[in-house]
Amino acid sequence: MNITAILKASKHTVYGCYAWIILGTIVIACTIALFFTPGIGRRRYLARWAARLFFLLIGAPVKVEGTTIRESCVVIANHSSYLDGIILTAALPPKFTYIIKQEMTKIPVAGFVLRRLGSEFVNRENEQHRNRVARRLLNAAQSGEALVFFPEGTFDEIPGLKRFRLGAFGAAWRSHRPLFPVVISGARQKLPANTFLPSPGPLSVRICNPLRPDKTISAEVLMHRSRKIMLQHLNEPDRGRPEK
Repeated sequence: MNITAILKASKHTVYGCYAWIILGTIVIACTIALFFTPGIGRRRYLARWAARLFFLLIGAPVKVEGTTIRESCVVIANHSSYLDGIILTAALPPKFTYIIKQEMTKIPVAGFVLRRLGSEFVNRENEQHRNRVARRLLNAAQSGEALVFFPEGTFDEIPGLKRFRLGAFGAAWRSHRPLFPVVISGARQKLPANTFLPSPGPLSVRICNPLRPDKTISAEVLMHRSRKIMLQHLNEPDRGRPEK
């Protein structure tokens, strides 16, 4: 290994350790604050401030491009890193309920924080549970609550947009709420699935123009159109056709 490679590896290690120290400090402070802060609206503002502070301190403030969300809606975003949720918290208005796989509740601090922020957890292996959650989400969307989904459901180390699950699109279609496709860029490079230490690099979020459901299109069509829009802005390949 030459001196250039050694220096590069050392820089990566130092940056990664620094990022984890900053994240750990902010998470501890934010967790304590969330415990004592009343009202879900206030807690979401606090989380947004904490997420923005984290990325600012590690030299990667999230650049937000595209349109502005000013209405009750459903947001879908690509999923490529554990950082994605924090990135969206920093980028989006602090009014969203995040739809998250139930496995996250097993992570002690993360589970507590997500609950305090009003997240909705889904057991993807239990059909009855999925149906109950789907009904709650439909009622929430119809009552004006804003929802965030990662329709791929998970991520791995292979670049590309994975197959979509239908839930987000069904919620938008049944509630007649606009659907905003959102593309996160830079997260996979910053913290890939198979690594522990973050790397230096920029982060950006593009909020695409909304799709507005009506009686002439189905949830499946809405899913296909959203996917096509996201692939236009995502510098990664298409890893499969959408599925129900």
